[in-house]
Amino acid sequence: MSTARIGLDIGGTKVDAVLLGDDDALLARRRLPVIRGAEGVVASACAAVDAVTADAGVSIADAAGVGIGIPGAVRGGVVEHALNLDVERLALADVLGERWGVPVAVENDVNVAALGAWHLLGGATTSIAYLNVGTGLAAGLILDGRLWRGGRGAAGEIGHISIDPSGPVGADGLPGGLETYASGSGMVLQWGRDGAAAVDVLTAARAGDARAQQIRAGLMHGVATAVRVLVLTLDVDRVMLGGGLTGLRYELLDGARRVIRGWEASSPFLASLDMGARIVLAPHGEPIAAIGAAKLEVGRG
Repeated sequence: MSTARIGLDIGGTKVDAVLLGDDDALLARRRLPVIRGAEGVVASACAAVDAVTADAGVSIADAAGVGIGIPGAVRGGVVEHALNLDVERLALADVLGERWGVPVAVENDVNVAALGAWHLLGGATTSIAYLNVGTGLAAGLILDGRLWRGGRGAAGEIGHISIDPSGPVGADGLPGGLETYASGSGMVLQWGRDGAAAVDVLTAARAGDARAQQIRAGLMHGVATAVRVLVLTLDVDRVMLGGGLTGLRYELLDGARRVIRGWEASSPFLASLDMGARIVLAPHGEPIAAIGAAKLEVGRG
């Protein structure tokens, strides 16, 4: 029986596909543009699998299974409310399992990124949080070596935690949410300029714009607060920062740690937790979510 596993990370703009062989060796990787809509997502997934199996010189029938990470709410292999893919509801595991003839597992994209992070850390760390700091803000959780989804699949949705009742109102209609401070969409919302992107805010901050600098400081505070929430509620061993805004690399990491050091100076208890040392950056360029998808248990959605 083949041990080859295929993992797909389906995002709003691309499909990142990997094929893992024996001992989880990376045998092939492909990145292809995604087509929006239910039919487009299915076609994009098939094209990515065709490409990665061709590169590795194997057939889809040779694979032990395919794991897929995708935005939205996922339950029983059914994807709902994947808004950035124009998918309202899609029974993705059933559709692709029938087409490929191999087991297909489907999971939320941040959750598979957490699995990938745990894999890259060698599995020696018992509990980790993968904090996705990108267009939005959410965490994937591995607790005692197992993916934790929560009672209704909402575990890790910490972007909706309000940290300032008088803060800016976010996309969810609530004031001062973590996501409003520590995400690209939240930074743009605060900036309030049509057609802007998070990179525009950061560029303006480096050029000395006072409002942009305030938003950038809020990003650092928001990421630090997210780490604090995860450590104080779950006491995870590591918090890995991933997502688009981690392109800032050590500017983001050092900024968050600087905020944490300020708290530690006033609280011996927080200092004892060594939160700053628990933060690591996701390896640049690694297909973390696709690897995590390939590590999903086959046979479950």
